[in-house]
Amino acid sequence: MTSAFVDYIKIHCTSGHGGAGAVHFYRGKGIPKGGPDGGDGGRGGHVILRGNRHLWTLLHLRYTKHVRAINGENGAKALRTGANGEDIILEVPLGTIARDSETADFYCEITEHGEEKILLPGGRGGQGNDHFKSATQQTPRFAQPGEPGQERWIILELKLLADVGLVGFPNAGKSTLLSVLSAAKPAIADYPFTTLTPNLGIVAYRNQRSFVMADIPGIIEGAHEGKGLGLRFLRHIERNSILLFMIPVDSKDIHKEYEILLNELRLYNPDLLDKSRVLAVTKNDLADDELMDEMKKDLPDIPRVFISSKAEKGLGKLKDLIWRELNK
Repeated sequence: MTSAFVDYIKIHCTSGHGGAGAVHFYRGKGIPKGGPDGGDGGRGGHVILRGNRHLWTLLHLRYTKHVRAINGENGAKALRTGANGEDIILEVPLGTIARDSETADFYCEITEHGEEKILLPGGRGGQGNDHFKSATQQTPRFAQPGEPGQERWIILELKLLADVGLVGFPNAGKSTLLSVLSAAKPAIADYPFTTLTPNLGIVAYRNQRSFVMADIPGIIEGAHEGKGLGLRFLRHIERNSILLFMIPVDSKDIHKEYEILLNELRLYNPDLLDKSRVLAVTKNDLADDELMDEMKKDLPDIPRVFISSKAEKGLGKLKDLIWRELNK
């Protein structure tokens, strides 16, 4: 079964060649030897990325291996410019970045609806012979050829745009939390890696305000090296404003588990440690007040709250905490 979520594709792009300038001389009644009037060639078509907020995956481009923009048309007599080649526009979800597949050079990123970036420009059209006339060269019998287009293999990579990214080991309760706080319906079961693809949910807050939460596949130790779902997961964390660490109350050592998660982020991209961090100790319906009071003495020194998605306890406090961190 094909996954509906695709966040990485490789596509071969070719922009259009510019049209050639024309070599032509005006001929009219009573004017057997007029001056040059060759028109310019048209520009080759661009390959363009355009942001579309209604898309959330690159699935629609998965089987599009080659895209080719149209060549510009040649110039013509009477200073007529050739038509520009038709552009190819690839619509992509917000959060898409483009890189060269061979050099990994960064080309552009799309973060707003309707935003357009030229991925590969079309070749410029050549100038017609009219441009080359001068006092000493009154009958230029040459014109410029059009510039060739460009051709490259491009990597398109999606990094989800969300306010809050859920960070935790598999089975930490991330999907359950998202399903309770939003209308998202991620798969939930009592075994690791239930979540194989990221899920987004809009969480309603007070006074008709809201924020976007991303449930992303769980980290395991060694994720920065690609273990487990590794790099597929960590790529999406980069775009989140706040990282919500989720560790179940029945963990053997919450502080140690937090440090392992933090270390995986550090080894993947040290800049991730600059983001605001919040801790939710989950499944607190499994612990009594006395145990939670004892646990509070050895928790990481970041804003924290005890919650139970199943019993819907502490969720209001969690949303208040997230909103405060988002608006710092």
